[in-house]
Amino acid sequence: MNISVKDWFKSGSPWVWMNAGAVAISIIMVVGLLGLIAVRGLSHFWPADILQGTYTQNGETRTITGEVVETSEVLTKQLIEAGINLPEDNEFSIRHLLKIGNRDVYGSDFTWVLEDFLSDQSRPEMLFTAERREWGNLYGYLRSIKESGNEVARYEGYEPSSEYLALWDNLEARIQRALDIHEDILQIEKHEIGAINYELERLRLKERSLQLKNVTETAPFAKIEQRRKELDDEYENLQQRLIDLYTDINRDSLTAEVANGKVVEVQLAKVVRAFRPNAMGIGQKSLHYAAKLWEFVSEDPREANTEGGIFPAIFGTVMMVLLMSLLVTPFGVIAAVYLREYAKQGFVTRLIRIAVNNLAGVPSIVYGVFGLGFFVYFLGGNIDDLFFPEAKPAPTFGTPGLMWASLTLALLTVPVVIVATEEGLSRIPRSVREGSLALGATKFETLMKVVLPMASPAMMTGVILAIARAAGEVAPLMLVGVVKLAPSLPLDGNYPFIHLDQKFMHLGFHIYDVGFQSPNVEAARPLVYATALLLVAVIALLNMSAIAIRNHLREKYKALEM
Repeated sequence: MNISVKDWFKSGSPWVWMNAGAVAISIIMVVGLLGLIAVRGLSHFWPADILQGTYTQNGETRTITGEVVETSEVLTKQLIEAGINLPEDNEFSIRHLLKIGNRDVYGSDFTWVLEDFLSDQSRPEMLFTAERREWGNLYGYLRSIKESGNEVARYEGYEPSSEYLALWDNLEARIQRALDIHEDILQIEKHEIGAINYELERLRLKERSLQLKNVTETAPFAKIEQRRKELDDEYENLQQRLIDLYTDINRDSLTAEVANGKVVEVQLAKVVRAFRPNAMGIGQKSLHYAAKLWEFVSEDPREANTEGGIFPAIFGTVMMVLLMSLLVTPFGVIAAVYLREYAKQGFVTRLIRIAVNNLAGVPSIVYGVFGLGFFVYFLGGNIDDLFFPEAKPAPTFGTPGLMWASLTLALLTVPVVIVATEEGLSRIPRSVREGSLALGATKFETLMKVVLPMASPAMMTGVILAIARAAGEVAPLMLVGVVKLAPSLPLDGNYPFIHLDQKFMHLGFHIYDVGFQSPNVEAARPLVYATALLLVAVIALLNMSAIAIRNHLREKYKALEM
């Protein structure tokens, strides 16, 4: 049976194929983008081999070592025009971006090298990488271990032997010892001393409050002074423990020969881990990779956020989104219920709906400016005047913080929740309401026990859309609470446990900071990809949790809709 082109178009088949093709292209683009981000970000944690070679350019010869980070082709003609002496036989020349580390020695830990000038390439098993808390990676040959300034072991060769392996085992044991001491120091400084300082500040504020109230009794002041003395004694004991630990952790050091032949000494207290990637098998590299990934999601950042982990940013993002959800849901639902169930449907109601829809299109930075002016300066300043006069002139809530950031994003996303909830309420049959009223229920009872439960899947849809938008916002947060580095989490063991006035870190702002504000662009680039992938994963996890709740509610109340 022959069908003309005109009949084929009338049948609608071309539009079906076009829609299917558009969907397929969109899926391919999304998967491709996520794949690119994953490859660029996750490959950073793999322990790459260390290349060693002789680099000769402009009559100067030097030994160079480092990880090959990137390889690209460049027009030979451009290099010749730049004054580099190259043969014109090849149209393109290959160049490598090497991470040479040793920034404290060379001044820069990345350099470009041309393949034409690189010879005698090898990957010696003795070359090792030391990840440091400062100055990035150290690449070189392990030469000796010192204890309290005295050399306890040495090896001068360039080929591994039993003597060298014994030296390496000794180094690993001493690094682990330094790491254990570092954990003890961190526990004392961040938690124990932090708790004492927090309580001392609360005592100071309590004493100041008594002074403002013109309390003349000596008993309350004596009690505060007694507790302050107890805390001072605890602080002195912890300080002495810290002095002993710092003396102990600075006991050991290593010496290493770097590519230019210079021997450098590094305190083991500054070393996070040391490994020999050229001597590692696939299994060892896989374990190292898993350890680096775990460090990335569980540790604090270091080296201007270009090393270490991003756990504070993950925690801050999730906590802010949860608080925002708790704030936006009741406001959005109450507004939608009023507009749909109680408000007289007329010009004013239509005007309000138009305003709500327009609010959804307002740029997010405008909400940030509003949050800074109204929530922080006006509302927070008045809260400080009423409830925290003893802390002034230092602000308590009159400064950007977690609560104001959550409120600002709740205000930004409330139109989404209102619209979604209204749609859900409008789909509930009128007969259901009338049946409930006919059985003797009041309008409020009908609303609470029949209408809202049936509309709860639509409410969750609004919350899902709100989470999807709010979790990735950065511009308003820069004004109302997010910072580059937060020394402590907004949730800890100090009363009142959740510190809504505290500034916090956020994955979106972390991406902006590392990508555009980092002093070491090449070192920061892979972390931008890794953090972006993690942000997508966090948003997806939050959304999937909300979707699971919505589907459960939909199944639970499906029978009422039939």
